[in-house]
Amino acid sequence: MNEFLRIFLPTYFIVYFGIAFVAKSVIVAKRIGKNPLVLPKDDSAYGLIGFYFKLTMIFMFVYVLLFAFVPTIYEYFLPIKQIETLTIKYVGLGLLAFALIWTIIAQGHMKNSWRIGIDKETKTELITAGLFQLSRNPIFFGMIISLVGLFLTTPNAFTGLFLILGYVLIQVQIRLEEEFLITQHGQKYKDYKQKVRRLICYY
Repeated sequence: MNEFLRIFLPTYFIVYFGIAFVAKSVIVAKRIGKNPLVLPKDDSAYGLIGFYFKLTMIFMFVYVLLFAFVPTIYEYFLPIKQIETLTIKYVGLGLLAFALIWTIIAQGHMKNSWRIGIDKETKTELITAGLFQLSRNPIFFGMIISLVGLFLTTPNAFTGLFLILGYVLIQVQIRLEEEFLITQHGQKYKDYKQKVRRLICYY
């Protein structure tokens, strides 16, 4: 299984970010005539969250490459042997596959409203159809599931840290975006909040 994961994990994350973020951003940029990547680079709290999120993603990708090409280093990642079973790894693979499909579908539902960050210059359409009927933030939900999948396929201290950091940063980012959406869409978004949970089901 580990030999398969050394090939699968780097390929997966290249596909995940390539299709779900880079390709989608290029398509939307051509449609709307502007870059949908609107994360600030200033010293604000919002800019800081964006910086640490990108840093976490970089470290995660470096980890995946080290896991793939320097297998002897894995013991230094402090593996959690108690849950490092074949069954758990298969569950992790299933979650990774689910996260990719879910995220791509959710981005399709967003159409031209897709942004990486908060676009204060353009009023985007409030999307409430498709997966947005199940979650107010289905793309963030998919990202969390992918982090859980990574942890389960290679359970260790580093992937556990990526999961915790990623989850906290996503939760903060969600709240920043929701505050903005209230100012942009007013009562319409407040009504939507009453009907649909922040991530999924009862949360």
